[in-house]
Amino acid sequence: MNHTAQNGQALPVQSRPAIAEWFPILIGLIALYVPTWVDLSSTIWATEAQAHGPIILSVALWFFWKQRLVIHEMAVAPSKAGWPLFIFGLLLYAIGRSQDILLFEVGSQIIVIASLLLILRGWAALGAAWFPLFFLLFMIPLPGAFVDALTLPMKMAVSYVAENVLYSVGYPISRTGVILQIGQYKLLVADACAGLQTLFTLEALGLLYLNIVRHDSFFRNVALAILIIPISFTANVIRVMVLTLITYHFGDEAGQGFLHGFAGMVLFITALLIIMGVDSLLQLGEKRWRGQAVVNKVQA
Repeated sequence: MNHTAQNGQALPVQSRPAIAEWFPILIGLIALYVPTWVDLSSTIWATEAQAHGPIILSVALWFFWKQRLVIHEMAVAPSKAGWPLFIFGLLLYAIGRSQDILLFEVGSQIIVIASLLLILRGWAALGAAWFPLFFLLFMIPLPGAFVDALTLPMKMAVSYVAENVLYSVGYPISRTGVILQIGQYKLLVADACAGLQTLFTLEALGLLYLNIVRHDSFFRNVALAILIIPISFTANVIRVMVLTLITYHFGDEAGQGFLHGFAGMVLFITALLIIMGVDSLLQLGEKRWRGQAVVNKVQA
């Protein structure tokens, strides 16, 4: 029998059980993590290096929403691993929140959500929600010492490639460490332009593309996932080159002003276009390989 709403429309049979089961869980998660998200929005999410945080969160929530009916309709097969994992996640949240350790506070949401899925539905539900849970990893702020240790060699590499490419096409450019000098201008390659966080953001973009496209070919998925790293590096080099050329042709004020922010858009558009281009080449190569395999089989 269908339930009837006040406006006379019929509600699906499963609407009320779903609300009764999941609404308290949703309220609890909101109470825990909305204050965290609000704090992040006024601190690290307001910086260029972590500006991808709200985007990562929004995409993950959208994927959870897409999977809601699939998870709700699964057979209830709770796992005993859920409760200790849930307690561990809450403990991690409490320590992170009280001691201002963002790695614990933000990271705990993955553990808490995963444990609730195990408690309410079991391993099948966790498998259905693996991508949004994994995607949330890119939202976790990494320890500063770890980021600094990996960022410097990345900036050196990006600076080196950008210098050599621009020099090869005739621009008067030189480099000292991570400082590029072109004409009368000196530019410091900042963490936000070629740092670890930028690489993580582009990795997240690539994985999102893979999840949306969902190729049947195992080869294309694996090859594209591996190639995301050099693609991200290439996009960073292009961004630094764009900023360098803007500064050289239009002055330092243009390079550090509005166009500097626009270069961030150039970075992601460039990375997406390269990913799509590489994906098309992989598709073409795979078709030719399969065609050649068929020809060889016929000739044999």
